[in-house]
Amino acid sequence: MRATKEKVQFTQQEQELARFAKALSHPMRVAILNYLEKQLQCYTGDLVDIFPMAQSTISQHIKELKEAGLIQGEINLPKTRYCVNQDNWKKAKRLFADFFNVDFKNLTCEI
Repeated sequence: MRATKEKVQFTQQEQELARFAKALSHPMRVAILNYLEKQLQCYTGDLVDIFPMAQSTISQHIKELKEAGLIQGEINLPKTRYCVNQDNWKKAKRLFADFFNVDFKNLTCEI
């Protein structure tokens, strides 16, 4: 008879941290955020002019950043304006800081 496993329950903080980490897992997304850090706002066309990638590829990266909540967009047809979501950026900074402040130095791994 097969043993049943209980479904793992992740905390909201663990889920949010993982969502932010996934969005930051591609160098293009990090580059987009670095660009936005120097700009008040930008349009997809601006990014296509700056980065040597197809608009569809940049749009996919923007989609990931938006789904994670790190950027937000405002539609002004025919363009969409993007900027950093300040509230979620602060939350991501706090979650990453808390995570990376875990002190493993007292733990030894004996393999």
